[in-house]
Amino acid sequence: MLNAFMARIENTLSKLCLRARTLRAGLVVGVALGALTFLGQAQAQFRVEVAGVGITQIPINLNQFKDESLSPQKITQIIQSDLERSAKFKVSSNAFAMDESSRPDFNGLRQKGLENFVTGSVTKLADGRFDVRFRLWDLIKTQDLGGASFAVVAPDLRRAAHQISDFIYEKLSAEKGIFSTRIAYVTKSANRFNLWIADADGENAQAALTSPEPIISPNWAPNGQQLAYVSFESRKPVVYVHDVSSGKRKIVANFKGSNSAPSWSPDGQSLAVTLSRDGGSQIYLIAASGGEPQRLTQSSSIDTEPTFMPDGSAIYFVSDRGGSPQIYRMPAKGGPVARVTFNGSYNISPSLSPDGKFMTYISRQGGQFKLYLMDLTTERTQALTESTADEKPSFAPNGKLIIYATQIQGKEALMTVNWENKISARLSGQAGDIREPHWGPFLKGN
Repeated sequence: MLNAFMARIENTLSKLCLRARTLRAGLVVGVALGALTFLGQAQAQFRVEVAGVGITQIPINLNQFKDESLSPQKITQIIQSDLERSAKFKVSSNAFAMDESSRPDFNGLRQKGLENFVTGSVTKLADGRFDVRFRLWDLIKTQDLGGASFAVVAPDLRRAAHQISDFIYEKLSAEKGIFSTRIAYVTKSANRFNLWIADADGENAQAALTSPEPIISPNWAPNGQQLAYVSFESRKPVVYVHDVSSGKRKIVANFKGSNSAPSWSPDGQSLAVTLSRDGGSQIYLIAASGGEPQRLTQSSSIDTEPTFMPDGSAIYFVSDRGGSPQIYRMPAKGGPVARVTFNGSYNISPSLSPDGKFMTYISRQGGQFKLYLMDLTTERTQALTESTADEKPSFAPNGKLIIYATQIQGKEALMTVNWENKISARLSGQAGDIREPHWGPFLKGN
């Protein structure tokens, strides 16, 4: 089993063009980056394809925003894509002669089968900014559910559209919207690796790094302002922490051997990392500013891919201590270890929901690698996907969507899936293979 486990990881690393001698253990995932400076608007953009049938979707009609043609961004289309990607809504669109100041004909619209209705407008201001306004109506209850206006420069129009999507999502689902959050992911094109930071829909991507060396395992800090990652730029894996806004970074772990798989503690003060400085790959805790690490696992096995419980009480990680890679749990400061996964002989890459109730992970079933979900209370598991090469899942900050990497027709792609109804959305990149996604937290003001 260990040989099969190592072979799987070696295959993953070979796709990243990693030198075999730099990574002794297959489980050590989380390595590679270079100097991080925003390089401007990405040439890579995504299109979204939504698949699946939702049985509890909320119906909503988006009326074409008045004078939207004045905007360089298609506001209504962005909102529609956001809501469809969430898998919570069944979206239709019309072009009634209305804007946010118009009171709907409730009876007439209900007779057309409409229940929730969004109107809006776009006005170009004298100073070059755009005034985007909207209003949400409940046609069944004949209620005005509120609205807002945003006076923004052209580059911020997409963010304004995402904020409108968040408002609609929260009003109609009673859950916090995630459309104004960000994701990080890695692409490989020819012999160049790029780390991207993008909107939650994958658009508006900006390059944080371009490097000839592989890039893997970006991990957002709880404040949404920093990324931890590992870089091979010095011909060995080194853990860095990067400030997103300034582009400045610092080395956190550069010990003998491999330094990999960084994961932030919930308070943002420390990182769990995998180090092989004492021989085997073990899990350590190290301050986000660097310093001497504290060893948390004491085994002769490969221990890696740590991730914290949201309340900081425990760490979930992957180990082959039982003969095959499985997911385990231990107290956040080390101590007794308990096995978590028993279904299947190969389970890796744990990610925990923000409420700590669920864990998503990758399980090998019949030679296929699939995204699974476990209810941590009942320990019941379920497969979420039909694909066969899933990797690196990460929960959205509201816990409703999961982003992961997979292969579609032989090429890497990003997908999101709503675990409640299994509706998936594809983010199709145009700038090489896509991998290593991680969903950032809510930012202040979201």
